[in-house]
Amino acid sequence: MKKSYFLPADILLPKDKFEKWSVIACDQYTSQPEYWNETKKIVGENPSALNIVLPEAFLEEDNSNAISKVNETMKDYLENGVFDVYSDTFVYIERKLNNGSLRRGILGLIDLEDYSYLKGSNSLIRATEETVLERIPPRVNIRLEAPLEIPHIMLLIDDEEKSVIEPMSEKTENFEKLYDFSLMQNAGSIKGYKISKNACKQMLDAIENLAQKNDGMLFAVGDGNHSLASAKECYKLGKGSRYALVEVVNIHENSLEFEPIYRVLFGVEPQKVIDDFVKSLGGEYYGFDAQKFICVFGGETKDISVKPNGKLAVATLQKFLDEYIKNTEIKIDYIHGIEATKSLSERKNAIGFIFDGMQKSELFEAVCSDGSLPRKTFSMGTADDKRFYLEARKF
Repeated sequence: MKKSYFLPADILLPKDKFEKWSVIACDQYTSQPEYWNETKKIVGENPSALNIVLPEAFLEEDNSNAISKVNETMKDYLENGVFDVYSDTFVYIERKLNNGSLRRGILGLIDLEDYSYLKGSNSLIRATEETVLERIPPRVNIRLEAPLEIPHIMLLIDDEEKSVIEPMSEKTENFEKLYDFSLMQNAGSIKGYKISKNACKQMLDAIENLAQKNDGMLFAVGDGNHSLASAKECYKLGKGSRYALVEVVNIHENSLEFEPIYRVLFGVEPQKVIDDFVKSLGGEYYGFDAQKFICVFGGETKDISVKPNGKLAVATLQKFLDEYIKNTEIKIDYIHGIEATKSLSERKNAIGFIFDGMQKSELFEAVCSDGSLPRKTFSMGTADDKRFYLEARKF
């Protein structure tokens, strides 16, 4: 029997008020609750994806009450006609980012049997960054009893010939338009179309051809790896679907930019952190392969240059931080954007690290040769460019 690498789904979409329904991924603005408070004001009493996810900015040690409320809201939405159903559907998506560029993708199902988050895996779908195992159980708890799946997962394909997604943009006049609206808080706009049967065949044939490349790796996880890992664990426990809803994007999409994810520490003496970091690597180093960091704290800036302890600057830093904060009260956050990093680092006893990121052209080769990269190595665009919750699926 022929292998299906990508499958259509029965897609649920709200009947109206898309602008209030669709909200950004829950793992954004984790140290900026004011963003989420503004989102609550925008949503008001309307049905919204905000009410069926748990923003990480508000997570607590015991989230059981919040999870129960989310599950009850999901059931309420299903029972009270919030959704229209589009059966057996692939969705072609055009996302206009707030910088005016266009990012295209296709929403469908992947088989979790094809996915592994283990470093060095040779599976069809592979994690690009290290999976933090302790981050999985809370997400599993959220998903275990949920009657709905609403994803922010984005997978990447290495389609230099632009044979899978890009041809869809020339066929939209033959597709049924599902939505077309502006995203909240200046995050651009989005359109979605139901792909016709003829176009589906062309797209699936192109995906099958891609499956022969990159040492058998067809999809690399660009965003939402811990959510996908949680889906896999639920499936292994016999509590969830074998399939997961994802958006697939071409890594060669012109609008797709890789941004570094910076680090901010809270509850530290900034100068001591800098001194300890430099000392751990044998002191300041200015060789041709030196890695440079901009340290920001209390409105001040200090540049340091150190000997590499990893191929990427983020790997050198993360190896140090993992040991440095172990068994301490020090808090770490992973921040998108230089200005946000500087702003958070102005807080008392905080320090931020700014550094050069990786090029997107390096990703597939690096994962094939070295396995997954250090966690939070890169972001596909800025925080506002992240996938918004929109389409859902009933388990």
